[in-house]
Amino acid sequence: MTPRLPDPSALRALARRDPVLGAAMRRLTPYPGFPQRGSRRSTHYGALADAIVYQQLTGKAAATIHGRVCALTAGPRFPRPEEIVELVDDDLRGAGLSRAKVAALRDLAERLLDRRLVLHAIGRLPDEEIIERLVAVRGIGTWSAQMFLIFRLGRLDVFPVTDLGVREGARLLDGLEDRPTPSALAERGTVWAPLRSVAAWFLWRVVEDARAHS
Repeated sequence: MTPRLPDPSALRALARRDPVLGAAMRRLTPYPGFPQRGSRRSTHYGALADAIVYQQLTGKAAATIHGRVCALTAGPRFPRPEEIVELVDDDLRGAGLSRAKVAALRDLAERLLDRRLVLHAIGRLPDEEIIERLVAVRGIGTWSAQMFLIFRLGRLDVFPVTDLGVREGARLLDGLEDRPTPSALAERGTVWAPLRSVAAWFLWRVVEDARAHS
């Protein structure tokens, strides 16, 4: 998939609408566009399966478990939906998956196999409809669906207001004592439309930059 990048004139307009964010945009790494070339998440299914495996784990621990699940079937890739439903719980649990994640992967696989969820053309749908379809899958919540929209589909106007990193970035950006509530952040973010994914990405970078210089 080709990374989706915002129009340069739209980026300049965003910086003009919010000079505080604009200053951060000028000093931080430019928005790279998503999905990134060479991503190991080569399919929509793989991206969603990874999201389930990686939930609530550090990157290293999740990568180890992910590798063990891949080793349960032939080849280096993550088991296909038809393979997931054939694997026994003990093998999946033995790879390090929790009971909840085993159930979530099975639900994802079963929905794909019986076509309650169809992914090959999901990128043609509006954001809210995609979220509605994805959150019907066990173990995939609104935040995970929003990450799919941003990083897998390259949608440019998604704003994950419950994300702690985005809220912390907004706190640092505006020099606040406390993190804004999700509702306050949603209001604050209206000025960033139609590039709220871009704004969120820079808020994550604001946090990283602050940590690097602390």
